[in-house]
Amino acid sequence: MLPGAQHLQNLHPLVIHFPLALLMGAALLYVAAWLLKRDSFAHSAFMVLVLGALSLAVAVATGLYAEQGVMLSLSVREHLLQPHKTAMLATLAICTMLTVWAVVARPFPTKGRPLFLLLLLMMIGVMTVGADFGGRMVYDYNAGGTACRQPIRFTK
Repeated sequence: MLPGAQHLQNLHPLVIHFPLALLMGAALLYVAAWLLKRDSFAHSAFMVLVLGALSLAVAVATGLYAEQGVMLSLSVREHLLQPHKTAMLATLAICTMLTVWAVVARPFPTKGRPLFLLLLLMMIGVMTVGADFGGRMVYDYNAGGTACRQPIRFTK
């Protein structure tokens, strides 16, 4: 039914795009709510943040589950997989903290709002770096599927 998915080694590639889009959307909406002083944007940002946090938890869980089975050389694991894992676990930690903060001070914290926004943007930066490592594994070393012979050794 899904011929493109037949080459996938695990479910991780199917779920990772949701937190990327949702968390970036939440950041955009929170910044817009702050700049435009619109409660409707803050409520939307809150809902998108919660959905992004849930989808991030699923993406991290599927990534951790897939880690041992993915076909990568030891050099690629060291130079790409480990930094990817570290960045995404850091993203999950920051996202969890921000989501709990937003739930407690729903929908947009008034106390410490600049810090909330700074941490949100920092989370997006960490997530982007982590996603770049993941993208390199997939596109440079075929970590997402079985279309190329494995393992491919790391090169700069």
